[in-house]
Amino acid sequence: MKKWLGAVTALGMALTVAACGSGSGAKAAPQPTGVPTETASPLGDGTSNDSVPAALWAKWGLKPLLPAPAPPADKPVKLSATGKVPVISHIPTTDKVVFITLDDGAEKDPRFVKLMEDLKIPVTMFLTKDIIKNDYGYFKPLQALGNRIENHTVSHPPMNTISLAAQKQQVCEDQKTLTSVYGTAPYLFRPPYGAGAYTGSLNTAVQACGPRAIILWKETMQITGFQYQAADRKLRPGDIILAHFRGPSELKGESMVAMFVNMVKRIEEQGFSVARLEDYIAPPA
Repeated sequence: MKKWLGAVTALGMALTVAACGSGSGAKAAPQPTGVPTETASPLGDGTSNDSVPAALWAKWGLKPLLPAPAPPADKPVKLSATGKVPVISHIPTTDKVVFITLDDGAEKDPRFVKLMEDLKIPVTMFLTKDIIKNDYGYFKPLQALGNRIENHTVSHPPMNTISLAAQKQQVCEDQKTLTSVYGTAPYLFRPPYGAGAYTGSLNTAVQACGPRAIILWKETMQITGFQYQAADRKLRPGDIILAHFRGPSELKGESMVAMFVNMVKRIEEQGFSVARLEDYIAPPA
């Protein structure tokens, strides 16, 4: 496992992928928060999207996704409570699954909540305090479906351009706020702008604030299709997909619902199912 994580870290640091825009300024640094115990899965209400009627998929212009396999009893990624945190863009699994992650939180479309309540597609949300603070409540129905809320800084700066103290403030304050508002401490962190902004000092800052892994990605969802890192432009089992809470102003007039539906179509076309990222990553005991 150490050998694999080291390889992933090296790959992650070599890739430069631009992510989303920045927010407003940050406040004083809080104290770090702890790591939560494991939560129930795959979904908070005990259901999964293989129980969704075909008519509900059709309502959103989709065919039913293949059901994801049961979460592995022995999770392939196990996190340590201390020391350097791994940098992960891919989960080692033979299950034909991919993982959807949604960043920032700028777009708060009520139709997207309805889509998620209907289809029960698992996602992981990496939220930025200054972007979501005008409506913390929007994300609570999504969390109630079993979707975890993870750390994405206070104001979304390129972390390699600020001091170690400022990096700690960005991670620790977001950690404190998300834990207080949503009741569960994040144990995953996503750096704004991805691998291009990763440094050893960022790893030190994340260690100080509570999260125990840095999560990158293999594909980025645009409006109708994926931007791939792999030359063959194909999904692979265990790939982590990056998408955003974005609306018409950033999607050339398209809604977040339309973008998400297109993403599900691209996943379905390649014969994959969608699993929950945290079902494959064991937090520290």
